[in-house]
Amino acid sequence: MGLAMGVIDVVTAVYPGSFDPVTNGHVDIAERASKVFGRVVVAVLNNPAKDALFTVDERTEMLATALGHLPNVEIAHFSGLLVDFARQHGAQVIVRGLRALSDFEYEFQMASVNRKIGGGIETVFMMTANEYAFLSSSMVKEVARFGGCVRGFVPDHVARRLAEKFRPAR
Repeated sequence: MGLAMGVIDVVTAVYPGSFDPVTNGHVDIAERASKVFGRVVVAVLNNPAKDALFTVDERTEMLATALGHLPNVEIAHFSGLLVDFARQHGAQVIVRGLRALSDFEYEFQMASVNRKIGGGIETVFMMTANEYAFLSSSMVKEVARFGGCVRGFVPDHVARRLAEKFRPAR
């Protein structure tokens, strides 16, 4: 693997998630991954079993706006097995963000399964920045649902979209 300006330029990483909605913590992980890997595919999970607030297209659009300043980051969506998506995109690495110890057990299990079925695809864990360690999409939606301010938790355009979703019908 060649190194160019500290970036592993021949490695493609996939950063998956539901991103419902994208938070500043997600943006932080994507920005940091883009500095380490030559290509990062941010992959929006389309899971029909989950009741998402935003459609896959809306989430993809919000991510594209939030991460548009990163030239080596692409936004895509998938359903099915993550390792299949990763292989289709030539990825060697899955990037996962960890907020707290409580995340680790679940992420460790997923990484182990993905390694077993993924044919050599590795998982790299990145600790979220301290200011976002408490932040989750679920928490943001709950605050927004009850009219609370989510500025500082999500990019500004996402805060506006949340306000629109939860605006009382007239």
